[in-house]
Amino acid sequence: MTARISGRNTAPARAESEEKTISDHDADLLRALHDEHAEALYAHALRLVNGDRQRAEDLVQETLLRAWRHPESLDPRRGSVRAWLFTTARNLAIDAWRRRSARVGEVYTDELPEPPEVVDETERAVEAWTVAEALNRLSPSHRDVLVECFYQGRSVSEAASRLGVPPGTVKSRTHYALRSLRLVLAEMGVTG
Repeated sequence: MTARISGRNTAPARAESEEKTISDHDADLLRALHDEHAEALYAHALRLVNGDRQRAEDLVQETLLRAWRHPESLDPRRGSVRAWLFTTARNLAIDAWRRRSARVGEVYTDELPEPPEVVDETERAVEAWTVAEALNRLSPSHRDVLVECFYQGRSVSEAASRLGVPPGTVKSRTHYALRSLRLVLAEMGVTG
């Protein structure tokens, strides 16, 4: 009896020669290898992958597959079979880690990304009206400097030129205008 390992059977005569088969002797050897070392190998693999059970199972499976592909490595005259299995598992874990590290930008998470925030235009309109009302309560010189610097996006020197005052005056008016605006907004009940 033989057990087949591989893909689909498309042409019976050709498939027999192309597919890798396991003889009864190989199957018994793999079963014995699994029975003797799988539990310890799984515990070792769990440590290598920081407790990820799925990755540990994959690591054990790949290690045993390598043992089947390279039976000469399991010769007791070459050293301990368990040491070879543990070393192979460690090397496979390192290779997998390196492959994952090479993928820049890949993020592993169990959580779905949050949907983007929906911008509430009503809230934005209310905020704009509140700020406009607060600006109307400021003195004309404070309101003008804030409009030039923040709403028009002008630099200090550009605002100074448009307002006909020195740049130092624009800086100090901006400072005091922002303080006044905070106080007005606080009086209106706006916090934060």
